[in-house]
Amino acid sequence: MDDSSATREALATWLTPRLDGAATVEVLEFAAPRSGYSAETTVFSARVRRGSTEAVERFVLRRETPEPAVYPTQAPGLDVEIAIQYRAMEAVATHSEVPIAPLVGYEDDPGIVGAPFFVMGHVDGEVPIESPIYTSAGFFFDATPTQRATLIDNGLRVLAELHRLDWTTAGLGWLVPAGVTPGIARQLEVWESYARFELAGRDHPLLEQAFAWLHAHRPAEAPLGLSWGDPRPGNIIWQDFAVGCLTDFEACSIAPAEHDLGWWLMFDRWSHETMGAARLEGEPTREEQLAAYEQHLGRKVGDPYWYEVFAGARYAAIVVRVMNRMVQRGHMPADQTVWIENPAVTCLADLMGV
Repeated sequence: MDDSSATREALATWLTPRLDGAATVEVLEFAAPRSGYSAETTVFSARVRRGSTEAVERFVLRRETPEPAVYPTQAPGLDVEIAIQYRAMEAVATHSEVPIAPLVGYEDDPGIVGAPFFVMGHVDGEVPIESPIYTSAGFFFDATPTQRATLIDNGLRVLAELHRLDWTTAGLGWLVPAGVTPGIARQLEVWESYARFELAGRDHPLLEQAFAWLHAHRPAEAPLGLSWGDPRPGNIIWQDFAVGCLTDFEACSIAPAEHDLGWWLMFDRWSHETMGAARLEGEPTREEQLAAYEQHLGRKVGDPYWYEVFAGARYAAIVVRVMNRMVQRGHMPADQTVWIENPAVTCLADLMGV
């Protein structure tokens, strides 16, 4: 992101009326931006004067990347992923007790920082790493067995709390196209179409086998709610093993709670068996996590296996999309095979017993 004085001044002007009681704002240093596939994330500080007091506060700016969205479009017009994130987080923050970072505002005018963006307050805490995987290094690995168990249980508790949100009351109908019935069938259609588009005629036998199996064994529809889309420990900021806030809602949809639970359990498998990392002392098994989630949710969800396979198929399709983008950015050669040879595919193969 442009770190010029003009950009800082433009951002300060934008921020001032959006910060409660702020008389003046001076944007200070920008940290080096961290590039993601759906947004660029920049932490920055600002000197904020309110009345006779002045303090330096930290914020996070998420800016849209120029390429098309990473995740499939849930409804026409939903192609700006940071807008999706902001609208979803705003609904969650307004209509539930689920912890979300303090939201400052969203801006679709690209003239301020070069692309649409939103700003939120910075939340201190720790985030489990993926390289190396958090089950082999980092604060989770270094924690006590009791702390590990507490972290996982707290994550499942907040996930269940998110799923109890009434999506209609929260005004989340914009995630469903007019005339379309949300649910399992709809998500299967969205993700299979997405995978086929990204494969662009290439053969992916395992993914094709997975979708055929998913169609043949599709479970009955289940109660609907807001699906976070990418629920895992690494998308939570942790404070003393409690949930500080949830992040990254760009893959959200209206779907059964099991849609998210399957992803959580699939990612647990990915973080252990797929990565060759042993389950640490204190870490609950997937069966124990299912039981804890059901207790927090207040209802039985049955066998989550179908949803785990669906999560694995979605993950494998996302990697195809991400590798396509890496080629478009010139970061990978056009003949790369990572799109079909990667840990997501390994995890899916393991799930399907291939």
